[in-house]
Amino acid sequence: MLTRSQFDRLYKWSTIYDLIITAPFATPWTFLFCMGIVHSLATHFGLPGTLPELDLFHIFFANLMGSVVVIWALVRLKLGLPLLLRYDAAARYLFSTWMLYALLNGANMFLGFMLVIELSLAILQSLPIRD
Repeated sequence: MLTRSQFDRLYKWSTIYDLIITAPFATPWTFLFCMGIVHSLATHFGLPGTLPELDLFHIFFANLMGSVVVIWALVRLKLGLPLLLRYDAAARYLFSTWMLYALLNGANMFLGFMLVIELSLAILQSLPIRD
């Protein structure tokens, strides 16, 4: 159970996290730069699993996802409605499901780090608020 002030902090910081993580996906240039960093980190740390060679189809869907999540985060910041964080939790559960699916089918373990964060935020955002 979260107090109202804990919930408000969670709301703010999870939204800022979304902006920081997904903004690089919103344009082809920032996405390719970001994926270069991911490839370097995965190689440096020897993480198991594959990272795909990107083509325009991948880049388009990454940009689509990045754009939608950035707008969604800005709406959450502007409106500040607790109900929006509940919907965000549902989206995080879905994202976590698809991340787990990708990991079970050979995706690079870099995704595993993101899965832990997404699932943790989903659980926290689902907790009841104590007034």
